[in-house]
Amino acid sequence: MSPNNGKNDHQPENRAAPARRRGQVELRGEQAKTVQSDQYLLDSMEETPFTKTDPWRVLRIQSEFVEGFGTLSELGPAISVFGSARTPRDSPYYAMGEEVGRLLVEAGYAVITGGGPGAMEAANKGACQAGGVSVGLGIELPFEQGMNEWVDLGINFRYFFARKTMFVKYAQGFIVLPGGFGTLDELFEAMTLVQTQKVTSFPIVLIGSEFWGPLWHWVRETLLANGMISEKDLSLVHLVDEPSDAVRAVLADTAGHTGP
Repeated sequence: MSPNNGKNDHQPENRAAPARRRGQVELRGEQAKTVQSDQYLLDSMEETPFTKTDPWRVLRIQSEFVEGFGTLSELGPAISVFGSARTPRDSPYYAMGEEVGRLLVEAGYAVITGGGPGAMEAANKGACQAGGVSVGLGIELPFEQGMNEWVDLGINFRYFFARKTMFVKYAQGFIVLPGGFGTLDELFEAMTLVQTQKVTSFPIVLIGSEFWGPLWHWVRETLLANGMISEKDLSLVHLVDEPSDAVRAVLADTAGHTGP
């Protein structure tokens, strides 16, 4: 037997490098540095091969909607839970996420998150440990960390807009933990959809008045004060401090409602 006891001397040096997903494809090493699908779609103006042209992308986009609709069509009542991927496991917000996931399952709901780490992992963990359905909707990102281990049903998307449609279409409401730009994006899009009556009977609940309070103060004192929104628009969102109050608000607003 050779001195290496049969082990391969030619193992790639960077196999520990983080993986990035592109739809159903997992990329590592140099392959993970390729341009994202969304970036090709929104940013590229140069000539590209046919498989990267807009007509071809239409088929790929269509396939993502078909995959999402087919996978989630029989999910049943669900709530989408958002929050920062950077929330550490020893954070009080992480503990809140776990409790939210658990309470939603106990109330008869599946839990949908972005499938990543942090607050998303916490909600998936709470749902999974409570014996419920734990869903993750992942997205191709340059710093992708993969689907968290508590996701039972996961779908990876190339395109943000296809993924965001699934968050709304298959949920009866949103619970939003503290988060960054991605969380704010989902929050304000949901508020706009409710304000414009694209979805109805769709509760949006923010957890953490200390975190969200300054933002909501700005909404009231700047947007409302300048006539950019109406007084009734302020009622689109519930602001609470406890996971139990968040779930209670969702249950109150979704009573008798089967979907947006």
